[in-house]
Amino acid sequence: MYKNILIPVASDHDPETERALDVARRLASDGATLTALTVVEMIPEYIATQLPEGQIEKNMKSIEGGLHSALDAAGDIKVEVVSGHSGRTILDWAEEHGVDCIVMASHRPDLSNYFLGSTASRVVRHAQCAVHVLR
Repeated sequence: MYKNILIPVASDHDPETERALDVARRLASDGATLTALTVVEMIPEYIATQLPEGQIEKNMKSIEGGLHSALDAAGDIKVEVVSGHSGRTILDWAEEHGVDCIVMASHRPDLSNYFLGSTASRVVRHAQCAVHVLR
């Protein structure tokens, strides 16, 4: 069905990750590319200057290592870790890499974003491809 599927994954390896991967595999056509993407939120400059040199890069490598540990056994998932604002970065990454489907979980929202989490809501509203949101 889809040739290039993006699965945004929280850095804390949300329990819904396995479910999202399962759905992505079901939606994938033969030979499809599946990519697990974690977006590390940007740290404000005034805080970043107080961190030890290289700490942000070290954190990103640690997150990437954790994702590889969790997902490499499957063998069919590429892992990407980038920094930025989660909603905007997911959309930009999808567009830049020709993604034709995004499969993502949505956390239990509060009243301000009742039906979808804020990141899922932004992705659904602005994506240029199909989006499957798991609840």
